Amino acid sequence: MSDQQTPDPDTEESNAPENIDQVSAGEESTVEVSIELLQKQLEEAREEAEEQKNIALRAVAEGQNARRRAENEVSNARKFALERFVGDLLPALDSLERGIETIDADKAEVESPLKTLHEGSVLTLKMILDVLAKNNVVIVDPVGEPFDPQYHEAMAMVENPGAEPNSVLDVMQKGYSLNGRLVRPARVVVSREKS
Repeated sequence: MSDQQTPDPDTEESNAPENIDQVSAGEESTVEVSIELLQKQLEEAREEAEEQKNIALRAVAEGQNARRRAENEVSNARKFALERFVGDLLPALDSLERGIETIDADKAEVESPLKTLHEGSVLTLKMILDVLAKNNVVIVDPVGEPFDPQYHEAMAMVENPGAEPNSVLDVMQKGYSLNGRLVRPARVVVSREKS
């Protein structure tokens, strides 16, 4: 047989407390400290989890805002891509209109080159205006409308008893807008009250 002794179950049981009430005061305070420490750690973990949740929510919101901003920028870039082109085209369009106005088509002979030039110019102007309209370019031609400084530029004010004060009497140069955004204001003559 061996020299080792097998523990006696009766002696071991005698050393162990019979119930939880037999835990000594020192052991009891250690258990309370451990519970307090665990509760503190649990509260810190909850606070950190809440903070991480808020950080994650903010990151998601920032991502959504960035996506919306990018979509808006792309949409505006598509809508207003022609703005510079339209602005550069308008002086040529104005010149074509003035050229048409200077040709007196009624006095030109039926088969004369002047009559042909007038008809060709009118058709060219119509084609250009159709292309502009198809691309959401709108003419601002406010004769008889109230003066609106957002869309009109007053070049002169004239007394006119037959017209409503602050209404547009004449358009010196038409304005144009692209998708609701003003490309060029209409230059107008505005009526004023009699002084």
